[in-house]
Amino acid sequence: MSPPIRRLVLDVMKPQDPDILEIATTAGDCPGIDAVNVVLVETDREVQNLKLTIEGEDIDADALETAITDLGGTVHSIDQAVCGKRLVEQIGTPQDR
Repeated sequence: MSPPIRRLVLDVMKPQDPDILEIATTAGDCPGIDAVNVVLVETDREVQNLKLTIEGEDIDADALETAITDLGGTVHSIDQAVCGKRLVEQIGTPQDR
């Protein structure tokens, strides 16, 4: 059995509509999700680029991606994933300078 997904940070591109409130509430309704943070990173005439930070006890990543796709969005990348019994925060190392 795979360890539960606790956090995902996603780079998402979506059309102007729906707004980020609908993206946030739709993502928040997905199985295993306790909290959603959506930040508008960039906008142009036709699309918006968003950063979604998702946390929960056992995130259903497939259901989340389906929900985003159903709203017209596309997951460009998974920029962070945290799995296991607890959240692990990233720490700085000399290579990060």
